[in-house]
Amino acid sequence: MLKTTSTPASLRVTLRVLARLLDYPDTQLRPQVGELLQALAEEKVLTRERQAELHALGRQLAQQDIYALQERYVETFDRGRQTSLHLFEHIHGDSRERGPALLDLAQTYEKAGLVFDAAELPDHLGVVLEFASTQPAALAREFLGEMTHILNALFTALLQRHSPYASVIAAILEAAGEKAQAVPLAPEPDMDEAWAEPEAFDGCTNLGQNRPIPQSVRKTRSQSSQGVAP
Repeated sequence: MLKTTSTPASLRVTLRVLARLLDYPDTQLRPQVGELLQALAEEKVLTRERQAELHALGRQLAQQDIYALQERYVETFDRGRQTSLHLFEHIHGDSRERGPALLDLAQTYEKAGLVFDAAELPDHLGVVLEFASTQPAALAREFLGEMTHILNALFTALLQRHSPYASVIAAILEAAGEKAQAVPLAPEPDMDEAWAEPEAFDGCTNLGQNRPIPQSVRKTRSQSSQGVAP
């Protein structure tokens, strides 16, 4: 795995901008796109080539029909495990192991002195980026670098779907000092099987216990991902 040789002085703005670009494309995001891309250019973490890719996405977010953008977003991120923005779904799927992993991640945030009450679970990539943006650049890179294999799998899945959001994942990897590259992907689970309910009293099967219960994760207070201000 190739890494860049120097660590930027700060990743704070870049990571917050990338988190914002991964948000659902609502009417609040559209007028912010220009400011977000300008902030990326000013922090100078990403290469010009990567910034150009993000500008292409930004033009779509700013100019295309809002309903078409929203439909594309849902089809991209909410219709399969390979492109899920919930990182632990790539590792644990909907198994029981995901709950403890979510709790551990939430505790990592708390130990750093941060709390959040975001609607998303702690493993959502936007939340992960918001947390990393509060850390010194070297620690942020180390934290995100531990997720390189997941991010490259997500990058690959988006690339195969010709999604412009692949450029955001590539930018995250670049900011982390890693190289975005295609990797083999695990097959998508059969949707009928994944959502099947277990028969009553059918032993200890995990089938049907697909979504972790959000109440099991300690919810706390987060910084807003709106804009790029501290």
